[in-house]
Amino acid sequence: MRNGSARSRRPQETGSNPGAYDFHNCAGSRRLARLPVKIKSDEITSVIKQEIEQFATELSISEVGQVVEVGDGIARVYGLSNVMAGELLEFQGQHGTVMGQAMNLESDTVGVVLYGSSVGIREGDTVRSTGRLLEVPVGEALLGRVVNALGQPIDGGPALAATETRKVDIVAPGIAARQPVTEPMQFGIKAVDSMIPVGRGQRELVIGDRKTGKTAVCLDAIISQKEFWGTEDAVVCIYVAVGQKESTVASVVDSLREAGAMDYTIVVSSGASDPAPMQYVAPYSGTAMAEHFMWQGKEGKTPKHVLCVYDDLSKQAVAYRELSLLLRRPPGREAYPGDVFYLHSRLLERATKLSDENGGGSITSLPIIETQEGDVSAYIPTNVISITDGQIYLQPELFAAGIRPAINVGISVSRVGGNAQIKAMKEIAGSLRLDLAAFRELEAFAQLGTELDPSSQRQLTRGQRMAELLKQGQFVPMNVIDQCLSIFAGTRGFLDDVDLEKVAAFETDLLEYFRGKGSAVREKLVAAKSFKGMEDEFKAACADFKANWAG
Repeated sequence: MRNGSARSRRPQETGSNPGAYDFHNCAGSRRLARLPVKIKSDEITSVIKQEIEQFATELSISEVGQVVEVGDGIARVYGLSNVMAGELLEFQGQHGTVMGQAMNLESDTVGVVLYGSSVGIREGDTVRSTGRLLEVPVGEALLGRVVNALGQPIDGGPALAATETRKVDIVAPGIAARQPVTEPMQFGIKAVDSMIPVGRGQRELVIGDRKTGKTAVCLDAIISQKEFWGTEDAVVCIYVAVGQKESTVASVVDSLREAGAMDYTIVVSSGASDPAPMQYVAPYSGTAMAEHFMWQGKEGKTPKHVLCVYDDLSKQAVAYRELSLLLRRPPGREAYPGDVFYLHSRLLERATKLSDENGGGSITSLPIIETQEGDVSAYIPTNVISITDGQIYLQPELFAAGIRPAINVGISVSRVGGNAQIKAMKEIAGSLRLDLAAFRELEAFAQLGTELDPSSQRQLTRGQRMAELLKQGQFVPMNVIDQCLSIFAGTRGFLDDVDLEKVAAFETDLLEYFRGKGSAVREKLVAAKSFKGMEDEFKAACADFKANWAG
């Protein structure tokens, strides 16, 4: 190309503005204009300052592994060499994130239990360590709700507004942080409150075959706390259903709602269709929710007392056995792993009555254990019996005979005893357990057709009336003062000549009398909580009622 030709196509500088070119005179060029650009220095300064403020020298490092094997609620993960026992892990599955917990730390792989469905997790999926332990939401937002083992609502209600969480598995408070159990936990059941009293902070096992009324006894205890709600002695109740049918749990929730007990109750449900890891962790989640209320007593807040029902720990042990066998841990007696005792001991050790310096809050545990054919010497029943502070044993034969609650007073015991009773109950029920146990033996002897001497006959008559008096309907807990009045009338002989079938009517009318004509005497008992110095007054009142009772 010739030089002249090249120069002719070059735009000419304009005289008025050197450095700016006039494109209008260029042959074959388009109409272009060069616009001046203004740069604001203050904007650049603010952007740089903002970047400097947000700059962090720390690197976010997370350890990553891969799924080697998955199935039955268990996953094996390769590559997490620094993971800790019990650490929470995050699985990136096809259907979103699933949480798991490291249970087995092996040389090459980590055995993980999954808290969710394993359907969307495949071999080769990414797993991240979180450096956290399992936590659940806690607080008053959970009252009246039904949640799963992770604290997620499953009752179709709104999302939880909980602002706090607590670790699920912690070390129980030490001896120095506790105090002896002295406050009664009223069950509202005459047979329990008189003969097997339970205190706040105690662990009382409810044991028996299936369909003997174990859950009913515990639900009565929950409903009985209604009278304390809104006072300083208010009790929050937590019902943990493990391995139950969903229909059974729904029935329990309906019963509690009808009785007005859901206002102060949390239901933690891990049903029979839930994976074994969820059934294993549910009791710990319920206890973590309870500990929030127990420890808030230290801040001067109420409620600070909690009643936890675990229904039932036999199924939790079965779920833990399934996990352990899938994780290839060596099986022991009845194929349970060697640490199945620790499974229940570390759970029930968290039930306590805190010292006054720590607020004086309490957790009372009612674990339920199902026996096979009344075999209390099996592995899991003996474990839990040795951990707890007594047991309420429900007998199928008594249940079938119409004695409900079907409590066998011979082998039922509370190791707290009279410390968990008001004075009035202690005064009248002191020998009741022994008298009833003796009556059962005498009754068996009398069935042989042997003639009894008058003293034994009187004992048999009294025992029959007392056994009838201690019968009680389901979901109708009694006030402790009413219980004292009923048992007073029975132990002082006012029922000895009443027909057996009329004992219940006599009791109902007697309590009505003490709310009406005899209310002044009843008020004295409410104030003093003892019959001391007033026994003659009560005997006279009972005699007056009986004289005018139509029967």
